Amino acid sequence: MSRIVLSVVAASMLFGWYGQASAQSNGGSNTASFSIAKVHLEQNATDGDFEVVLEVNSGGEGLEKLTVVSPDGRKVVDYSATGKPTMGMRHFHLETPEPNDIKIMRSGFPEGVYSLSGATPSGLKLSGKVTLTHKLPPAVTLLTPKPDAENVAIKNLRITWTPVKNVAGYLIYIEQPDANFEITARLPGSSTSFAVPEGLLSPGTAYSLGIGTVSSEGNTSFIETTFATAK
Repeated sequence: MSRIVLSVVAASMLFGWYGQASAQSNGGSNTASFSIAKVHLEQNATDGDFEVVLEVNSGGEGLEKLTVVSPDGRKVVDYSATGKPTMGMRHFHLETPEPNDIKIMRSGFPEGVYSLSGATPSGLKLSGKVTLTHKLPPAVTLLTPKPDAENVAIKNLRITWTPVKNVAGYLIYIEQPDANFEITARLPGSSTSFAVPEGLLSPGTAYSLGIGTVSSEGNTSFIETTFATAK
């Protein structure tokens, strides 16, 4: 896939969006923290659905076991690699189904602290905690191009939207799945536009566009549309 990631926000701010953990092994002992452990609630305001996204990374060696326990004591993730030898899995990106009823999501994944535990084939034990909230930021209103716009000029193309107060940042993506093409940009909360770099879009082509607001807790609200460039 031709994938271009444009990051124009400080790394420390990005970590704050999703509560990324960075602690490693504890002084040579057989216990450690996950290098990445984060969870957030995501809303597609266009489709009216919701999902919880969990990301976990062991930081090196693969995990042969991973358990995530919800605030009410239920195992919402229970992974185990069976058989010997095993390398395990190092990186997990897990997404729930996407119900249209937020009450279903709140019941299945309540607010609070989720406890993570894992183990590697060498016997290293990992642990961590992440906090999920249900507070979602307001979504933007797209200004340009108009939703489902056609004959959009690719020269000097600027994506613009209405400002949203008290957000940590914005996520922008432009995709063309048939061409395996994607642009992703992370912008600070003061932004209200994104200038598409020259030479990346093709004439006479349909693209998907998404703009997401990101709260300080890491939760996101996306709007999605399409546009077609002029031939």
